[in-house]
Amino acid sequence: MIDPTRRELLKLIEELSQACPEYRLGQMILNLAFLAREDGDRSVWDVEDFELVDAARKHMADWYERHPAPV
Repeated sequence: MIDPTRRELLKLIEELSQACPEYRLGQMILNLAFLAREDGDRSVWDVEDFELVDAARKHMADWYERHPAPV
């Protein structure tokens, strides 16, 4: 069984993938790790799922603020 936090993270990654199809998966993960921690590019191994969830939520909110849906 997948932990609920990981399930949420995977859904957010899917949503981010749909919003930003030009992102490569590795690029996306590293970007989220960097958003989660200042040293994310060095400690991606240690970033917890809940930290990535928070970073993904922030990234999606920022994305939608910069790219509003057409009316």
